[in-house]
Amino acid sequence: MIRTLFSHLVVALFSAVLTCLLFRYLALPQLPGEAGSPKAIAVSSSKTNPSTGRGSFNVSPNKSNLVNTPDFRNIARTATASVVNIASLNASGFQIASGSGVILSENGYIMTNNHVIEDGTRYEVTFYDKRKLFARRIGYDPTTDLALLKVETEGLVPVSFGNSDVVEVGEWVLAVGNPFNLSSTVTAGIVSAKARSIQILRENYAIESFIQTDAVVNPGNSGGALINSRGELVGINTAIMSESGGYEGYSFAIPSNLVKKVIYDLKEFGWVQRAILGVGIEDVSDETAARLALPAVSGVYINNITPGSSAQQAGLRSGDVIISINGTYTGSVPELQEQIALFRPGDRISLEFFRAGKRIKKDQIQLKGLQDNSGN
Repeated sequence: MIRTLFSHLVVALFSAVLTCLLFRYLALPQLPGEAGSPKAIAVSSSKTNPSTGRGSFNVSPNKSNLVNTPDFRNIARTATASVVNIASLNASGFQIASGSGVILSENGYIMTNNHVIEDGTRYEVTFYDKRKLFARRIGYDPTTDLALLKVETEGLVPVSFGNSDVVEVGEWVLAVGNPFNLSSTVTAGIVSAKARSIQILRENYAIESFIQTDAVVNPGNSGGALINSRGELVGINTAIMSESGGYEGYSFAIPSNLVKKVIYDLKEFGWVQRAILGVGIEDVSDETAARLALPAVSGVYINNITPGSSAQQAGLRSGDVIISINGTYTGSVPELQEQIALFRPGDRISLEFFRAGKRIKKDQIQLKGLQDNSGN
């Protein structure tokens, strides 16, 4: 009898212990760091992932994220104060286009895309603090899709220019603008490529050497700012590549160095002072590189020299391959066109090029204006 009671007690005790162990294992959540445990993810209502510009979640802070993900909060605060919304109105006062603009000076100069304002006669500018002012058009340049407006006010927050030549693929950037009239929208991504030509500008002598990013850009972002991790303007957001009409992963910005030159020309003269070299050019192919014994499939091949041009006077020839201007590498046609577009007629430049397998440098090449000869 005693033995039977003892056996029942042992079985009951064993069952209780087993039940507790199973309950602990199945009912209680595993702690972070335990095998098989997923990292905690905090889902937000935001549609923009600040680390990639895609998705709709934010990873909760941990040491790894804090080290690898830049903190854009202060940069975004400053940048949004320098970006405006622009409504382009017709003579009857109806809005026919809208986009973004970037404040250039404290006294009211604002830069934007030409396609934002080209069909309008009046321009209503809305600032980040909801103030509204009308602007007048100072000048525009269809070959770069840039335009300059002016509002009569003081005390604005101008953007700080960065050097787009030193922007690198993989670098973090912010796109700031007003997509679909959603004011002061900030998205983030990386620089995906440089010196992209997408054949969107149809003007003669158009300059396309875009910075490509994966920061989310949609209609209404045009004319807005592309900002680097130091809070500097490195581009003006201009275009997307899309079959749907919305963002599909590719956006394009005009480099800030080109923006600066064009905008200051418009401010000073009302039109762009365009210098050209006077050459017909094409990208170097692998066949061309092999035939000319070039060290790499890179550079800009001259296929024609315009009589009387700067190029002819400098002694350039068909078959030469240009590799740099003033020490800045020009590995493709868009890169060469961008560099030449930074100069005014009468400016002097240095050129490096390959001829018959030899690397040659020429200094003090004086550039002529667009009206003086034709070519790039």
